[in-house]
Amino acid sequence: MGSPCWAGCRAIGPVPIAAPCPAPARHGKRGRVTQPANLAAIVLAAGKGTRMKSALHKVLHPLAGRPMLMHLLDSLAALGPARVVTVVGSGRDQLERALAGRDVSLAVQEPQLGTGHAVQQAEAALAGFDGTVLILYGDAPLVSSATMARLAARLDADDRPAVAVLGFRPADPGAYGRIIATPDGRIEKMVEHKDASPAERAVTLCNSGLMAVRAADLFALLARVGNDNAAGEYYLPDIVMLATADGRACAVIETDADEVAGVNSRGELAAMEARWQQARRARAMADGVTLVAPETVWFSHDTQLGRDVVIEPHVVFGTGVEVADGAVIRAFSHLEGASVGPGAEIGPYARLRPGTVLGRGVKIGNFVEVKKARLGDGAKANHLSYLGDAEIGAGANVGAGTITCNYDGFLKHRTQIGAGAFIGSNSALVAPVAIGDGAIVAAGSVVTADVPADALALGRAGQTVKPGWAARFRTMMAARRAS
Repeated sequence: MGSPCWAGCRAIGPVPIAAPCPAPARHGKRGRVTQPANLAAIVLAAGKGTRMKSALHKVLHPLAGRPMLMHLLDSLAALGPARVVTVVGSGRDQLERALAGRDVSLAVQEPQLGTGHAVQQAEAALAGFDGTVLILYGDAPLVSSATMARLAARLDADDRPAVAVLGFRPADPGAYGRIIATPDGRIEKMVEHKDASPAERAVTLCNSGLMAVRAADLFALLARVGNDNAAGEYYLPDIVMLATADGRACAVIETDADEVAGVNSRGELAAMEARWQQARRARAMADGVTLVAPETVWFSHDTQLGRDVVIEPHVVFGTGVEVADGAVIRAFSHLEGASVGPGAEIGPYARLRPGTVLGRGVKIGNFVEVKKARLGDGAKANHLSYLGDAEIGAGANVGAGTITCNYDGFLKHRTQIGAGAFIGSNSALVAPVAIGDGAIVAAGSVVTADVPADALALGRAGQTVKPGWAARFRTMMAARRAS
């Protein structure tokens, strides 16, 4: 757990991480999140992430196949924010590339003088904006759009708080900053653990660092934040105590500790991934998928599964996989960028690569690799084959050891196999080449020219048989060995 203490530290001890549903319900009473009016967001992503020990920016490390930052931005996008500003520092070039094409402004924090200073860097990008500003963290990717909306809505309650803070109750509050609040959620004090009294340390409500503040209040309060502390930094949570000193209310709402879990190390990322996968597996089974050994199946953030799909142990789904109703994915298979049709059977030990489209009832067997190929309904490749850049018709049967030779060292070429064609074992189809409907390719053939429909193609040397040769050879070799 890497959620921040109240003073802005995001590198405190671990607590249990449990992901919310990977596709969290973004709904209110009628099935939708109520979008806050006039909303903006500041996403802090300027940290160096030194504990990751990586050349890749911390917030770009993947969770379920998608960068952590993108999980957060996608949840935020459901609220339709008018503006989104990401505050960057170290690794700025990486974030610029990752955010290209998104309606996200960048603000640069250099040097990095604390979370309050980081938020101040977004002031220019929010010039003229007078609505509610959400402050989020790029390394806390599991905050749902529903929680964001609830945090923003707290500002519009009857008591009109100056700041709304998202709190949580970890299993072990440890060194987290504490929030001292009344039963109705009015904040009386926020205190760093090292400064807390024994009674304050007994409080279990902790600060996640996420806030909602009206833009006019936010930057006015930040202008008053000082850096008279051991680190010489400007801490964002100080705005709460400044507003309280002004006699204004500040409020806290709560969420599960799991939802505000942050990532500061590879160990924390692995723990978050494990929890995310656990939640996704539970959702799959609740939706009618059979997982024979759930703990061994790994999903991507965008895996789509139909009903009555059966997934055997040790199956990995990369990004971009769709599996239709009734399909069976056998053990030790890897799928990425593939569409699997109804009732299809994959594996064991199969690999489906991007661009694979399998029709109804297709069978892809053990040690078969398919890439950028379409197989029509009922087509089969049951053993030890590579099918790349190919169009294979309905009912075709591809024998063991068959290869589509799609690459000439410079360019890729396509192979077409017609409906009902039969490709004998250990055949090499040298693309570009077309095998007609119902044609047969004899086992062991190298096919370099098109084969008409219903024809037989033989592309192998004639067999020569020499009677008695083997016996004479053994006698000769035995004599040599004895001499």
